[in-house]
Amino acid sequence: MNWLDVLLITFSVVAANHLGLVAAVEGVIRHKLPIVNCPKCAAFWSVLAYGCYGIAIDRTSIFLTIAVAFLSAWSAVWIDLIMGIIDTVYIKVYDTLFTTADTTDTDALSATDTMPDVPEGESCDATATNRTKDKEINH
Repeated sequence: MNWLDVLLITFSVVAANHLGLVAAVEGVIRHKLPIVNCPKCAAFWSVLAYGCYGIAIDRTSIFLTIAVAFLSAWSAVWIDLIMGIIDTVYIKVYDTLFTTADTTDTDALSATDTMPDVPEGESCDATATNRTKDKEINH
C-alpha cells in the first residue's frame, strides 16, 4: 500500500465533499448517499477499498489495511477542519476587499465630480459650444 496514494485518496474525498461535488451528485441521482456525505466515512471506505485491492494484488496484511483506513478517517477530520478554516478566512478577506472597494468608490466622489447641468437651449456637443463661442466673437 502506497502512502502517497492513501493521502491523495483521503484528500480527494474530503475535497469533493467540502466543495459540494457530493451534493451535486446527490441532486443528479435524486438519492441520498449517507456514507459519502461524511468525510470520515468516505475516506475510511475509499481507503479500505483501495487496501482490499492491495490485499488481492500485493498480499498486504488485512490488519495494516484496516489500520491505515482508520488513520485515513482520522486525518480526514483534520483535513476537513483545515479546509473549513481556509474557507472562512477566504470569505472574510473577500468581503473585506470588496466592501472596502465599494465604499472607496462612493467616498471618492464629491459634489464637483458630478456632471454640470446644461441650461435649456444649449447643447453639450463640443461643436455646438464652439459655434456658440464663434457667434459671440463675431457679434
